[in-house]
Amino acid sequence: METSSHMLKNKTIAIIGGGPGGLTLAVLLQCKGVDVKVYERDLNQQSRIQGAIVDLHFDSGLKVMEAAGLMDAFKSYYMAGADKYRMLDKEANICMDEGDQESAYDFGDERFRPEIDRGALRDMLIDALLPGTVVWDSQFLTMEEISGRWSLQFENGTHATADLVIGSDGYRSKIRPYLTDIKALYSGATIIQGDINNPEKDCPEMYTLVNKGNLIAMGDGKTIAAQPRGDGGLTFYAASLYPENWVKDSGIDFDNHAEVYTFLTQSYGDWNPVFFTLFQASPNFVPRPLDYFPLDQHWEAKANLTIIGDAAHLMPPSGEGVNTAMLDALDLSECLTDARFKDPKAAITEYEGRMRERATVLGKEALDGIKDFAAPSEESFKKLLQQFDGLK
Repeated sequence: METSSHMLKNKTIAIIGGGPGGLTLAVLLQCKGVDVKVYERDLNQQSRIQGAIVDLHFDSGLKVMEAAGLMDAFKSYYMAGADKYRMLDKEANICMDEGDQESAYDFGDERFRPEIDRGALRDMLIDALLPGTVVWDSQFLTMEEISGRWSLQFENGTHATADLVIGSDGYRSKIRPYLTDIKALYSGATIIQGDINNPEKDCPEMYTLVNKGNLIAMGDGKTIAAQPRGDGGLTFYAASLYPENWVKDSGIDFDNHAEVYTFLTQSYGDWNPVFFTLFQASPNFVPRPLDYFPLDQHWEAKANLTIIGDAAHLMPPSGEGVNTAMLDALDLSECLTDARFKDPKAAITEYEGRMRERATVLGKEALDGIKDFAAPSEESFKKLLQQFDGLK
C-alpha cells in the first residue's frame, strides 16, 4: 500500500453503496493509502442474491482489475465458457450457437469478455479491502454539510462524518439529488425479471437450452434473455416496449405470481410453450422500466461530493453498466491522487468531464439498442446475429 501523500492525506472518504463500482473505488483508494469506508444497506455480505453474471471488457473492467492488482483473483473466480451466446427464435429454434465451439480468445485479447457471477465479483473485491472497510446495514437517510464536511445519518440511527462523499448507490441514488436535480427519462422499454434457484429441476428444457451461457430469444416485438448465476440458478428477463408508467397503470399486481404468469403467457402466446416454464418456475417477478439520464446532462462540480456508475449516468442494459462504473472508479481514484490537481474540486471536475464524455457515447449506443432488443424486426434480428458472429 502506498503512503498517502496527495490531496486526500488526513481526509476521510465515504462511499455510499457497496456494488461493483463503489467497492472497486474503495480498493483503488486503499491501494493509495486513503482512509475510506463503504456504507452498504445490505444487512451483511450474504443477505441478498447479487443477480446474474456480468462480463468484463478488455478496455474497462479487465483494465481496472489489472490496475487494482486483482487479475489473478479474477482468473480464479470467473466462469469459463459463460461468455458464449445462443440465439433462438420464438419457436425455440437455435439460430446461432457458440456453445459447442472452442473459444478462440483468452486473457490479453481485446475480444475476450469473461463472465463472473456478481456475488463472486463482490466477494473478491471485499476480500481485497482492509477488514471493517464495508459498514453493513447502513441505509443512507440524509446528510448535511457543516464547515465543508459532511455529517451523514443512516436509517439504523448511526452517524458518520466525511470530508468527501461519493455516491455509488445506483439508479435510485439518494446522493445524486445533493448534486443535481436532473431526473431520469423513460427509454420506452420495460423488462420483467425472474430468478430461478433450481432450473435443472424446475425448468430442465430451458436449463439445457441456456447451456451455461447467454441465451437470447426474439420475435414479435419481444425478447427473452436468460443467464446462469454462479450458484447454479438462472436469471431471465422478458422485455418489450410499453407506455410510460405501464407498471403502475397495467393493473398487474407484480407480487401475485398467478397474475404475472397469466400476463406473460398471454403476451408470449404464440411462442413455444417451453419459454412458459421459465415464467412458471420463478417464484417472484420484478418489473424494471428502463430509464436513463439525459445524454447532455451537466452540473457544477463540488469539492466534496461526486457520483459514479448508475447514480451518475443510468442507461439501458448494454453490457457496459458494471464496466463503466469500474472505469469511473479508476478515473476518479487517479484524479483524486494526481499531484497535478491543486485541490479536490479540480480533480473532481476533471473526473466528471471524462465520465460524462464516455457516458454520452455509451448511452446513445444503449438507447439505439433498445430498438433491436425490445422490438426486434427481421432486419434487426439479422443485425444482432452479425454482431454476435463478429465476437467470434
